Amino acid sequence: MADVYIKKGEGRSFKSGGMWFYDNEIDRIEGKFENGDIIDVLDFDGYYLGRGFINTNSKITIRILTRHKDVNIDREFIKKRVKDAVKYRLDTVDTSSCRLIFGEADYLPGIVIDKFSDILVVESLALGIDRLKADIIECLKEELASHGMNIRGVYERSDAKVRLNEGMERVKGFIGEPFDTKVEIVENGVKYMVNVADGQKTGFFIDQRENREPVRRYAKGRTVLNTFCYTGGFSVYALSGGAVQVDSVDSSERAVQLAAENIALNFGEQAPHRAIAQDAFEYLRGMDGRYDLIILDPPAFAKHHKVLGNALQGYKRLNTQAFRQIKPGGILFTFSCSQAVNREQFRMAVFSAAAIAGRRVRILHQLTQPADHPINIYHPEGEYLKGLVLYVE
Repeated sequence: MADVYIKKGEGRSFKSGGMWFYDNEIDRIEGKFENGDIIDVLDFDGYYLGRGFINTNSKITIRILTRHKDVNIDREFIKKRVKDAVKYRLDTVDTSSCRLIFGEADYLPGIVIDKFSDILVVESLALGIDRLKADIIECLKEELASHGMNIRGVYERSDAKVRLNEGMERVKGFIGEPFDTKVEIVENGVKYMVNVADGQKTGFFIDQRENREPVRRYAKGRTVLNTFCYTGGFSVYALSGGAVQVDSVDSSERAVQLAAENIALNFGEQAPHRAIAQDAFEYLRGMDGRYDLIILDPPAFAKHHKVLGNALQGYKRLNTQAFRQIKPGGILFTFSCSQAVNREQFRMAVFSAAAIAGRRVRILHQLTQPADHPINIYHPEGEYLKGLVLYVE
């Protein structure tokens, strides 16, 4: 096992409880290793810091698995981590459909595993964790079975571009025997059809589960616009809350078809709903001001800090259009899922938009990700989802 030595004065994030070491923090590496190997990390003076896996292709060169020298990274180690992650979900959320493993928050850095009814969807983003993936999946299936949750299939969605930065190929397909990748899930009393093979990310945005509930609360009697609607998650809640009309807008023709299917699944073919395949920015510019509840849930505008400025301008432009068009007394739900954009930066972009539009705005709620997407208090990078519910005069 190789030893990695950290430069004097570096590793401040790790010493504050973090789990990463960056390439510019490393002084030297003693011993032979291959990328993806388990290594030990020591401070400049030889003080032991932790054990994790290394990949010199990545700016996040080391991801720590444990701070204890006498711990082996073996199947028993993985089994304990998986058991802890499942127990946490059983204690905090409805596990019928949820995120079971969330990378660093569950001390298994670089891997995400979602459960949709009896299907698991795996996203592996780091070379080191990819080598442990098979054991993680098997341990997870065994742990779920011990709680009466049997899994009929596992699908891999490791097709994110970030894998290229790790020196890995993008991968998508069955792990084990093939199965029907369409599954119906129930969330807070509403139904969705999820296709884990064809959808974005792992197939469905379960991270907005709790944030959809306020839409149901405020939708009664309102005309609702759901932009970047994807499969219509917010649209279903709006109609279930008594909206008089819901329009779902997405640039993807396939997405709006899926939204229409989910509306029909819950309310039949005659529901007051329109599925509109159009760029959301263009649609907002051409609106006639008839909406009194608007939802802005765009994809991440910033994947990394290099494009942070452009992302903040994008959020400001998008929200300005919504503020200009929404009826007086309207409710605006606005979100950012960009990890590089922190809560205060997003809030300032939205407030700047309100000022540009000349609208008086009050905050009703500040939203975040649910408990099954936990934020490790020592790893703030795990906080990615920010949302505001605003009353617009």
